[in-house]
Amino acid sequence: MTETETLFAPASGFGRAAVSVIRVSGPAAGQVLVALGGPLPPPRRMSLRTLRDPADGMELDRALVAWFPGPDTYSGEDMAELHLHGGAAVRMGVLTALARMPGCRAAGPGAFTRRAVLNGRMDLAEAEAVADLIDAETEGQRRQALRQLDGALSRQVAAWRAEAIDCLAAAEAALDFSDEGDVDESGLDAALFGRAAALREDIATALHDGRRGERLRDGFFVVLAGAPNAGKSTLLNALSRRDVAIVSDVPGTTRDAIEVRLDLGGLPVFLVDTAGLRDTAEPVEAEGILRSRARIGAADLVLALVPPGGAMPDLGEAGVRTLTVHTKADLFAGSSQDMLPGVLAVSARTGAGLEALLDAIQAEAEVGLGAGDALVTRARHRAALEACVAHLDRLLAGEGALPELAAEDLRLAVRSLGEVGGHVGVEDVLDRLFSGFCIGK
Repeated sequence: MTETETLFAPASGFGRAAVSVIRVSGPAAGQVLVALGGPLPPPRRMSLRTLRDPADGMELDRALVAWFPGPDTYSGEDMAELHLHGGAAVRMGVLTALARMPGCRAAGPGAFTRRAVLNGRMDLAEAEAVADLIDAETEGQRRQALRQLDGALSRQVAAWRAEAIDCLAAAEAALDFSDEGDVDESGLDAALFGRAAALREDIATALHDGRRGERLRDGFFVVLAGAPNAGKSTLLNALSRRDVAIVSDVPGTTRDAIEVRLDLGGLPVFLVDTAGLRDTAEPVEAEGILRSRARIGAADLVLALVPPGGAMPDLGEAGVRTLTVHTKADLFAGSSQDMLPGVLAVSARTGAGLEALLDAIQAEAEVGLGAGDALVTRARHRAALEACVAHLDRLLAGEGALPELAAEDLRLAVRSLGEVGGHVGVEDVLDRLFSGFCIGK
């Protein structure tokens, strides 16, 4: 890739800080560094320099600078970094000076990583891992992002693509020599379709992972469900250790779902408080209950809350994993209802059973999300791999059909695999992908 513009942007957060880092990347990066701070420092070594505005010679800051000649850099081109004092005025003064330099412009979101992809420093799946690593809030998310950044998905897809290309080459060879009398066409077909079937099964197995990778990125959703006054909001406050939901003895207080994010064993877990399940003619509450049932149907886990004297809530045909929990356990002693054997019991008032409940939720999340070992982590990956499986299914279903059709199915399968790493069709996803990146990355 040839880019004539040199990009610059803050690579650290805004606001007052001890240090602010500005990244410069492009063909004029070395000239920029010379214009601001004098002769180029030794490559990949920090040097103390007085930075001056080239327009008037005014001193901007005393800073540490680093020079990284390409192509062995993050973006694959010449780069420089300015480690400034972290005041807003210092940062703005340097950015203003950079904006006036010929051939320089402020970078947009993900511009540096975009250039890294276009310059072959990383593929699209690894670039997505950079974004996931920046957004990671739990240990599990961090591990998954690092694994993908290390190329776990890219290496596996590359192996599948190489096998698909080999199959395509065999199909093309069979076409080229189909008129030769000494070619065993049936033997070639059997070998080709056998390899294609094995490839299809490998990819399908990777796809049948319960969407663990996507769910780890998005979070494990636990819905608290029960009748009005079953203790849902009180339990949500107790588990989150803060007052996030209004608690009242008036039935129907909760109308909209309330979400609280927890980090349980390094896994992102969302607790969702919902409207109490009952028949009601009040239109606003009825809408809240309708939304509650939708959240129950989409949940990874439902906590069915049963208070003293209460019955199991009607969850409908949700078909999701359910964990029954006795709430207000401190009141069961005075109730005519006995606790169900083997069912967790909690008391938000005394704190009894809360840690056991959190442990149970964490265990469910670990089963549902795994240990960050998922191969497929984004819907885009899954769509491309599912398309590849569909092309291979069509190939296998048409065994014995025209060899030209078999070759075309294999070409489409190769193309689908190439889309995962951005080896084909990259331009139509770059803008969408990098729009979600930080400025300066």
